[in-house]
Amino acid sequence: MRLSLSSVFEDDDAGYAARITVLFFSYLFVALLLAVALTYPLMQTGWIDYEPQRVMGRLAQLFILLGLWPFLWLMGMANRGALGLAPKRAELRRAIRGGWLIGVVMLGALVVGELYLGIRIPDPDAPPLVSLLEKAVAALIGGLLIGLLEELFFRGALYSAIRRRAPIGAAASGSAALYALVHFLKPHALPPGVAFDWTGAWSMFLHVFVSLFQWQHLDSLVALFSAGILLALVRERTGHIGWCIGLHAGWVFVIQLTRRVTDGNDTASLAFLAGQYDGVIGWLGAFWIALLAWIYWRVSASTSDSPRPSAH
Repeated sequence: MRLSLSSVFEDDDAGYAARITVLFFSYLFVALLLAVALTYPLMQTGWIDYEPQRVMGRLAQLFILLGLWPFLWLMGMANRGALGLAPKRAELRRAIRGGWLIGVVMLGALVVGELYLGIRIPDPDAPPLVSLLEKAVAALIGGLLIGLLEELFFRGALYSAIRRRAPIGAAASGSAALYALVHFLKPHALPPGVAFDWTGAWSMFLHVFVSLFQWQHLDSLVALFSAGILLALVRERTGHIGWCIGLHAGWVFVIQLTRRVTDGNDTASLAFLAGQYDGVIGWLGAFWIALLAWIYWRVSASTSDSPRPSAH
């Protein structure tokens, strides 16, 4: 008889959504701990010639992927319905394509607005057309991979785990909060002159959490939370994550290309509207995405038989 971890939380307590979110965060936290413990001995072998923070980040991602299916199985979420993949593949592919186009238009409009306001300016040293096309293909593939993996975790498993016993507000907020937070939980390089040893490895681990408490990241944190809310609303209305994957992939595509062909303009009077996280999503992005989320929710008009994420 399989024991579901989520059964521990099967009560009517108002904190159910928070506890499920913490459980999913704990899974990511353990993966990061394992990466920290392995990075230094792996670097000592001399097999890898990369910066320690990159190795630690890739190891954390590897542990997340390796443990994901067993974790989802224990949570009772290891099925297509719970992961938001219930529709047929043809329908999912159409949704991903449509979502990608909408995502490109959505964030493309934001970038146009930033160019108009002088927040970003064309890069005079932009790569030539052939190189730019290569980077566009890489951004397309990378965006689809990021969209697939992150949406499976956040709007698939996490959203379903909360939604099966909590209202949409709790599921949307919980999944959006964790989605926003983890974007800042990344290893960074040690200060110059600090040796990378066991002490340095654990110092790097502690500094992973520093970004969360830096005020200059608040705008991007709010923007990512708004994006998470929008994606959760799309998940709720459509009943699957196909559109979410496409939207997410389109956003990544636009951000990566924008950073290749434009530069941030720190001298602009409205420069504070663009976040420091990636130079694109900040207060202006937070307002734009939140506005679109509100419009989408109103226009999509819930019905009594609207799809509800299934965990079975």
